[in-house]
Amino acid sequence: MNTYKLKEREIPLNEEFDVVVSGGGPAGCTAAAAAARAGAKTLLLEASGYLGGMGTGGLVPAWCPFTDKEKIIYGGLAERVLRTCMAGMPHLKPHLQREEFDWRAIDPELLKRIYDDLVEEFGATVLFNAFTCAVEASDGSVDAVIVASKAGLAAYKATTYIDCTGDADVATWAGAEYEKGDETGDLQPASLCFQLGNVDMYAFQYMGAVKYGAFWPKEEAAIWKILDSGKYPEIPDGHACNNVVGPGAIGFNAGHVWDVDNTDPYSVSKGLTHGRKIAKEFRDACAEFFPEAFGNAWLAQTAPMMGIRETRRIIGDYVLTVDDFKNLKSFDDEICRNCYFVDVHHRKCDIEQQRSSKGEACIGAIRLKPGESHGIPYRCLTPKGLKNVLVAGRSISTDRPTQGSTRVMPVCLAMGEAAGTAAAMAKAHEGDVRAIDVQALRDDLRKHGAYLP
Repeated sequence: MNTYKLKEREIPLNEEFDVVVSGGGPAGCTAAAAAARAGAKTLLLEASGYLGGMGTGGLVPAWCPFTDKEKIIYGGLAERVLRTCMAGMPHLKPHLQREEFDWRAIDPELLKRIYDDLVEEFGATVLFNAFTCAVEASDGSVDAVIVASKAGLAAYKATTYIDCTGDADVATWAGAEYEKGDETGDLQPASLCFQLGNVDMYAFQYMGAVKYGAFWPKEEAAIWKILDSGKYPEIPDGHACNNVVGPGAIGFNAGHVWDVDNTDPYSVSKGLTHGRKIAKEFRDACAEFFPEAFGNAWLAQTAPMMGIRETRRIIGDYVLTVDDFKNLKSFDDEICRNCYFVDVHHRKCDIEQQRSSKGEACIGAIRLKPGESHGIPYRCLTPKGLKNVLVAGRSISTDRPTQGSTRVMPVCLAMGEAAGTAAAMAKAHEGDVRAIDVQALRDDLRKHGAYLP
């Protein structure tokens, strides 16, 4: 690619914040809230016009499990977000048993307001439609992040920076090392979630279970009949997760789009176009093969955000491995626990195998037993070679299989709260994220409800 040298010029500089968080997904929201709660003047930069990332703009229809089948693992702000979301959805049972904290549906508009209220309550400032597009760094420290908005370019300078972009953009542009995908560079497929409206709920919830089976992954499920018909070529495989997200509304996390790299805007643009075709075919196929429920359904919306499962993983002071996962490893500096299974979605070349076996969308899934979890150490959030940067979200320091577990929203909420609290503590150490008292960090997280046995 040719290069163009920018002409030297001055842009506005904002120096009023102690902590700047880039990315307003689950990790970014709890990071900003926790930093502000701890007394740091905090700015949250979000490229879209809403907070919440995949749970809102991504239309992911359900939360991954919050429990280890015995107790809630993701406490603190994470548990608060979940409970507030559930309380605002009348079709969910008001008196909850332990197992009902897993795979709970999401109302994305409600969740947007929950995140708005969360960061505003603690006094963080949110700047929407503000894309972190570059970093100024020297001697292993970020000096400023460059932000593009309708006001043009501006620089934001803080003591500590938290990278919650999901792609480790800030850390990478500041010089951090990273890994990406498997040993060949292959990435997990993306999905474009969507919602179908005007669904007959009686037929969906009752006839569906009796006559059609679940959509996925049971052998008798309707999705396999759809695929076997050959009439809907845009639907690639049996990935068809769905949840009731409101009256007459079913949210789908369904279909896969391969060869999408979220750090390559051209591939994302193609993926969005392809994902919308998949969503339309799902509506038509559901109407044909399950007419009692979907005969009058319409494609209400496709997500404005591509559902990305992985890109970069930073190389941190510790790399969490699949052996740590299997061995339920605990750490002196762990800032949260995790119990979600290793969920790496299958490669494009495995489509036929998945179809023939009528199996799950993930390959080599590793599941923990009830009551089991492992720790995530603070060192997974500290990129090697960078002094004043923390990373939270799907791009923390892990190997590839373990990233398939730590990438989901509940654990991102938990690690975000830890990162925000740590960033506020680093203010007393000129932003040095390694100079903080990690046991004091853990005590503070416990005080606010984190599960750290």
